[in-house]
Amino acid sequence: MMSNNQKSVDNREKLMMAAIDLIAERGYNGVSTKEIAAEANVNEVTLFRQFGSKLNLFESAFHRYHYGEEMTKLFQEKLVWELETDLLLISRKYHAIMSRNRKMIQITLKENAVLSEFKVKANSHPLQLKSLLTHYFTEMTDRGKIVCSNPELQALSFMWMNYGAFISQLNSKGSSFPGVLMDDYINESVHLFTRALTP
Repeated sequence: MMSNNQKSVDNREKLMMAAIDLIAERGYNGVSTKEIAAEANVNEVTLFRQFGSKLNLFESAFHRYHYGEEMTKLFQEKLVWELETDLLLISRKYHAIMSRNRKMIQITLKENAVLSEFKVKANSHPLQLKSLLTHYFTEMTDRGKIVCSNPELQALSFMWMNYGAFISQLNSKGSSFPGVLMDDYINESVHLFTRALTP
């Protein structure tokens, strides 16, 4: 039998997934808390008890499923301090998470005016990734494994390269645009980035 704590966790997950699905389909203002609760098969009181508001629910879903926590774990546990190997791992993980969360990303891009206050908070994820990458490039420079340059700009360049590729694919409705498979793009772009930074 499921404990009350487990039931509460399950309800939270169901509500977050229902919110993402419905808001992606009908827009933030086009969905009520009652409809989200019904889609999650819970009552509306549970939604308000768990999250307090529709915006808090959406923010919780965004932070729960975005890449900040997973990327931090990857940097802490998986890196081997070999540039191409590490950058391939980081790129592949980034694209896997972004692809998994494509509905949520589409919502934040489409609902710019409605979610303007939320978008400031959402920036915590790219800022966290920038910090992780900056530290990584600084450490790789200190180890003599990459050329001495500006680690923060290296981090931003790497992030924008990957974000641009994701957005291009997102705008092409998931087809391989422009006729290139994402894995091939990741391999080639990381290879070029590695060559540019290797002493």
